[in-house]
Amino acid sequence: MVRSIRDLDITNKKVFIRCDFNVPLDEFSNITDDRRVRSAIPTIKYCMDHNCAVILASHLGRPKGVYEEKYSLAPVQKRLQRLLDRDVVLASDVTGKDALEKASNLSNGEVLLLENLRFDKSETKNDEQFAKALADMADIYINDAFGVCHRAHASVEAITHFFDASTSAAGFLLQKEVEFSKNLLRRPTRPFVAVVGGSKVSGKLQALINLLPRVDKLVIGGGMAFTFLKAQGLDVGNSLVEDELIDEASKVMSEAKKLGVKIYLPVDVVIAQTCSQDATIKFVTVQEIPKGWMGLDIGPATSRLFREALADAQTILWNGPMGVFELEKFSKGSLKMSHVIAEAHATTVVGGGDTADVVARAGDADEMTFISTGGGASLELIEGKELPGVKPLNTESSEE
Repeated sequence: MVRSIRDLDITNKKVFIRCDFNVPLDEFSNITDDRRVRSAIPTIKYCMDHNCAVILASHLGRPKGVYEEKYSLAPVQKRLQRLLDRDVVLASDVTGKDALEKASNLSNGEVLLLENLRFDKSETKNDEQFAKALADMADIYINDAFGVCHRAHASVEAITHFFDASTSAAGFLLQKEVEFSKNLLRRPTRPFVAVVGGSKVSGKLQALINLLPRVDKLVIGGGMAFTFLKAQGLDVGNSLVEDELIDEASKVMSEAKKLGVKIYLPVDVVIAQTCSQDATIKFVTVQEIPKGWMGLDIGPATSRLFREALADAQTILWNGPMGVFELEKFSKGSLKMSHVIAEAHATTVVGGGDTADVVARAGDADEMTFISTGGGASLELIEGKELPGVKPLNTESSEE
């Protein structure tokens, strides 16, 4: 179990909350999906109700340790002001003069948002001094950013070295995520089907290996499917393939066979010569991808096959889209998958930012049992790993 913010005495204290405000923005810097911001509100409001001074911190995108306007948290500040119905002050830096000044002058009941943590390269290096500078701003540390808990970053892991069991805990969102993932693993109702997509096998290989003994069926779509198809000896043209992982993909398939886990791969794909909205597309079977063409979405026959595979499922875990869903031309497979999973009479768990975006676009969010805000983090929890951001917040008595 993780310590909850409810277990701490936070009244009239200065509280540092690590949030996950890594939201999608359009070209005009408008937030296109504010679910991650809304998810943080219960923890922030709980602090406000206890007359705390609240310092919020998050990253957005992947700036290279320097200020870039397109990654500024200014759009998040505006949305927070609307959701909280109060002023939110935005610092112009992270641990610089402006942030430190604003943090030290922050009165109870006020909210300060630090600028993007990744504008400082120390964040991703898990730098102790940077973490101490963040820790010195507040009396209490709350982690409510499940989406980054699998990363040992300064605001997630190193910062916990400067707080103890009476001054650090999980926010409501993090607590809910961790408890749900652990319970799902202990007793999934069977058949348990994992649907895994996204572009790369590399980030999910270990998860696939660890999921195999736990699931009854494994459905693989998205760009990662081509590494598996190539491992079966198919020519996949210019489709995304991680050649160095072909042997690993073969191992996953033979291990699945040993365990009696059925693997489903695409049988047809939507192909184009370029990954663009105005590209000419064709529907072909996976055996007939021509040279110079690439698969960018699953085809209609695959959508039907995957629907059949999910028909009797009692628990479904979905992590990763079925194609390049950001472009309308290649979004059909992902949207159809969302509808199928939403209509299933099963416990449905959606993990990850991209997958959650698909579900929101498809209008299926209310039909899913649980939408996790973290992709990599939820997969690693399901693998049974201890997350660097969660471990320091565990209560001693129930360490697993």
